[in-house]
Amino acid sequence: MHDRNPTALITGASGGIGYALAKLFAKDHYNLVLVARTEAKLIEFAAELQKQLGVTVKIIAMDLADPQSPQRLFNQLENDKIAIDILVNNAGYGLVGPFAEVPLGESLGQVDLNIRALTEMTRLFVAPMVARKKGKVLNVASTAAFQAGPLMAVYFATKAYVLSFSEALANELRHNGITVTCLCPGPTETGFKNRAGGENSRLFKVLSPMTSQQVALVGYRGLIKGKPLVIPGLRNWIVAESSRFAPRRMATAVSGWIVADSD
Repeated sequence: MHDRNPTALITGASGGIGYALAKLFAKDHYNLVLVARTEAKLIEFAAELQKQLGVTVKIIAMDLADPQSPQRLFNQLENDKIAIDILVNNAGYGLVGPFAEVPLGESLGQVDLNIRALTEMTRLFVAPMVARKKGKVLNVASTAAFQAGPLMAVYFATKAYVLSFSEALANELRHNGITVTCLCPGPTETGFKNRAGGENSRLFKVLSPMTSQQVALVGYRGLIKGKPLVIPGLRNWIVAESSRFAPRRMATAVSGWIVADSD
């Protein structure tokens, strides 16, 4: 990775939005560092990208929910002399269920991955960007960031953090040559709903989800333009904006109804 092509690091890259984003970067001749838990999927995907698009792809199988992982990842790339021009914090997960019934480890796992790992990754990789006075960050949040979410209380709260954090950073770093973009998709066809246990949720059964490719393309374009906030899809934009003006109790009740089973 010592050629002139810029390098993008993408977490949660083995499927869904991260997978679709990696393809978009590769098409624009970015070299890639792909991080995910499943090594087999990464190996297959890297081979596909290298064969089809001729970019250099480094894969790192790692669970970023492990508190040691972000620093280990940063050190490994430093040792390999790979500078990251664009950081995409896409890894994250949620679970559907009453907070008092969801295992505590799962709730804390969401906080570890969606908040702590994202924060540490951003801090580690933004510092060299500031030194170079150049770089971009894409943090993937959700339209869940705009209101509280009964039955997904922790997930919605973590995404509110990601949005607030990203908007603040975008303002802080605007004179350093660095842009920070927060991507807030609505329901999206990824592996998310299966991991979340939300197959019967109105979120996916009643609201027709966008595809990962649609969301990734809108997010990618927003990132390249340096937009602080990107909400793919007119309906998702309306939902996000309306929740700012609706009474908070009403917005919370509506989001709880949407997350609940449709049966």
